[in-house]
Amino acid sequence: MEWYLWIKAVHIMAVISWMAGLFYLPRLFVYHTQVGAGSEQDLLFQIMEVRLLRVIMNPAMLISLVSGLFLALAPGIVKYLELWFLLKVFLVLLMVAYHMALAKWRRKLSEGTNVKTEGFFRKANEIPTVLMILIVILVVVRPF
Repeated sequence: MEWYLWIKAVHIMAVISWMAGLFYLPRLFVYHTQVGAGSEQDLLFQIMEVRLLRVIMNPAMLISLVSGLFLALAPGIVKYLELWFLLKVFLVLLMVAYHMALAKWRRKLSEGTNVKTEGFFRKANEIPTVLMILIVILVVVRPF
């Protein structure tokens, strides 16, 4: 089971990296909506956002999902029909959907076709926090 602990360590590091990006990218969007399209600041935000998404968030998400799958497939660790596990998988899928929405919003900002407001991005910034809290409670406490 030594491999299990190594995969768990990789999973935790990847999730932390992914969550950092999920928290930071919408914050960048908040500031990005405050600058004029085509301005020097707009171009800087575009570079920051695309690098964060492609260099940190996408690989971290992929590593999180793959390592999480390996952890779940380890013999005797998870009973797949337990409610806590099913809810966790559902919430992780919501997190992936949120990640994909961020990628779409980033593309709209870079194309100059964004219609979302600063306030929208401030509220959207709370979504990963709620998902993280619920996922951690489900995994650690296993209330169901």
